[in-house]
Amino acid sequence: MTAAEKILWSKLRSRRLEDHKFRRQISIDQYIVDFYCAEKKLVLEIDGDVHGFDGQRQLDQQRQQYLESRGFIILRFTNGEVKNSIGEVLRAIMERLEEVRCL
Repeated sequence: MTAAEKILWSKLRSRRLEDHKFRRQISIDQYIVDFYCAEKKLVLEIDGDVHGFDGQRQLDQQRQQYLESRGFIILRFTNGEVKNSIGEVLRAIMERLEEVRCL
């Protein structure tokens, strides 16, 4: 795991985020996602610097479209967001978890 993934995992593991169960490095079809909450079909992706390049951006977009077409919800954060604003990242995750509950 990257440093940013370790930071986020320390907040998610063992049901630490409002008792939601997250798993890490989970295989969904041909993709491996960073973090996954099966209860809500919520995927969390932490993007490093490589994700800013055009080729990688296109692959990320294809991957996201594929997963969304199968009912998964994707939230993406950069390494910097996780490292510098973990509170904001956790709030965004909680907001999405609450929205899914209301559907």
